[in-house]
Order: sequence, then structure tokens, then C-alpha cells
Amino acid sequence: MSNRNILRWVIIVASFAIISLILWNTYTFFQHFKAEERVKMENWANAQREINRTLDLNADLGDLPLQILSSNKTTPMIRYNVDGSYNYNNIDEEKAKDTSYIKKLIIQFEKENEPIEMVYSDPVTNETESAGILYYGNSPLLEKLKYYPLALILIIVLFAAVVFFFYRSSRVATQNKLWSGMAKETAHQIGTPLSSLIGWTEILKMENTDPEHIKEIEKDINRLQTITDRFSKIGSVPTLELSNIVNETKDSYDYLKSRSSKLVEFEFLAPSETINVNLNKQLYSWTIENLVKNAIDAMKGKGHLKIEVVPNDKYVHIKVTDTGKGIPKARFKKIFEPGFTSKKRGWGLGLSLAKRIVEDYHDGKIKVVSSEIGKGTTIQVSLKIINS
Repeated sequence: MSNRNILRWVIIVASFAIISLILWNTYTFFQHFKAEERVKMENWANAQREINRTLDLNADLGDLPLQILSSNKTTPMIRYNVDGSYNYNNIDEEKAKDTSYIKKLIIQFEKENEPIEMVYSDPVTNETESAGILYYGNSPLLEKLKYYPLALILIIVLFAAVVFFFYRSSRVATQNKLWSGMAKETAHQIGTPLSSLIGWTEILKMENTDPEHIKEIEKDINRLQTITDRFSKIGSVPTLELSNIVNETKDSYDYLKSRSSKLVEFEFLAPSETINVNLNKQLYSWTIENLVKNAIDAMKGKGHLKIEVVPNDKYVHIKVTDTGKGIPKARFKKIFEPGFTSKKRGWGLGLSLAKRIVEDYHDGKIKVVSSEIGKGTTIQVSLKIINS
């Protein structure tokens, strides 16, 4: 285990220890404060009993009992007398007129705190009898304190979430930087043998080689140049230019059709009119290539593949439909995540890259429109139409 992992676990354990200590201290303080309120209410009951006793003896009433009775300005309480009547303090006057509301409060107070029986001693017979029961609830301060641990836990969870997303975004940014560097290095490495191939092509022309063969070699060289250009653009903001989406889609379609298995039946449907969009041609052709190759893989190299260009109000939709194995609905969004693949071999970057090109670079949308297991899938790219 590296020192960084050890430090990370030490911080996590220390954080949990601090949280546990804060929660325990909060609980202890809550119980202590609750016990103090209990003593306060018992003193209030004793003061009430003292007042009743001095009134029966026609004695002078001291100031202390009255001060104790008047000191309670926060704790809600109900004194339920033996004759069925009741008195209350710190309870809404209007609501207290409703006896059903008082009964509900009594049930609530009984759950929050144990009621105090007010015992009255007859000054003549010295016999004790009940003068009623005192029900009391938690004071507003105690109520707030009760929810403090929950608020603390929520704050800690939110803080942990912020740290997690910051760490994750930082990690993703580092990975993106690494991939960008690898892509640019790949483009640089391809450039050297590509220049050599161009030179050999010129030599073949001078050797009176079959022009058709040279033409096909030049197509592949141009393709390699396009791939090199694509990789060199990763990590950089691509340049967009006004382009006819129909022509660009048809060019990518023709190239892929000529280099795919004859067992795949290709179909292309598009309107004859010009549909302009802001486009980076190299990256867009890469997107179509990824979608088509993914469709061919889903069909295991045999089936019907259709590409449609459908204008609709402000957007033009490019649909790629295959007759492959289909995608479960639960995976419609997951297939665009980096690393997701249903193949035994592959890194799962094709559809993720297509999503990034469409959404991040072209401000468009890509999604699975429909899919049925064993029948096929339709993936749609949507780009905004530019009216010139």
C-alpha cells in the first residue's frame, strides 16, 4: 500500500472519529439539557403545591413560588386537574380552546417526557392526594438541539459529496490530459511512415504501376492522413465550418461501404436539398465511422445497415439502424460511457468518443432512439441546421 493510500485511510478514519465524537457530545449535551428541564418542571410543580398549601393555611405567600411559576416562559406545559379541567402555559391560545388539540398535545408530551404527578398534602389531616398531572414538552431550544446531529450529518455528507466530485473531476481531467497526450503522440508517430508511403507512391507511379492500384493506395493514404488529423485534434477546440451534412454523411458512407464485408447490405436515404450545419468534417466522419462499425459488430458482420438523413424543423437527424442483437433499455445511456463494451475485445471508447464529438464539440445530441433484442438498434445524431 502506497503512502498516499495510507494517508487517505488515516484521514477517513480520523474524520469518522471526529464525527462520532461530535455526535456523542451533542447527545450527551441534549440529555443533560433535558435533565435540567426536568428539574425545572419539578420545581414548578413544587412551587404550585407550596402555593396551594399556603392558601389553605391562610399564610403569607412568599415571592419565591411566584417567581418560579412565572419563570417558565419557553417550555410548553399542560396541568391536567383531577376534576377534568386543565391549565396550560406557552401554548397557542386559539389552538388551546380545542380540547382535541389539548388531548393530542398530552399524548405528544407524554412521549417526550415522563409526566409529573402533582401530590397535594392536606394541612389538617396530613393526608396526601393527587392534585393533577403535569404534562410538558420540549422547549424550542431543545427541539432545535434534537435535530442538530441530523443537520451535522447532512452537512458532512454534502461536504463528502463535494470532495468526492472534486476528486473525481480532477481524476477525469488527468485522464483526459493523458489521453490527449497519447492521441497527439500517436498522430506524430503515424506521420513518419505516412510521409514515407507518399514517397513510395510517387516511385510506383514512375514505375508504370497499374493506375487503379495506385488510386486505391492513395485513398488509404488519404484515410491515414484523416486519422492523423483526427488524433491531432483531440484535446483541442476543433474548428467548425459551414458544411452540407448530406454530402459529408454520404462521403463517410461510401468509404465505409467499399471497405466493409459484402455480407452487410448498406442503404442510404437522404433528401436531395442542401442541409447546412456547423461541422468539423474529420471529427464528424469519425463519429459516423464509430457508429457504423459498432452496428456491424452488433450484427456480427452480417445484416442490413441503413443510414438516414432526416431534417426536422431546427435540427437534422442522422439515424444509423442495424439488424443486430439489440440493446436492453436499461443500457441506452450506459453504452455511451467510457469503457463500456459488450465485446470480449475492445476498450469501449467508440461510442463514448462519438458522444463527446457530437455534444461537446458540435453542441448536438446523440441517443439510442429505439432498440429491440434480437431485431436491431437505431442510434440518432442531431445537429442544429444553419439557415444561410
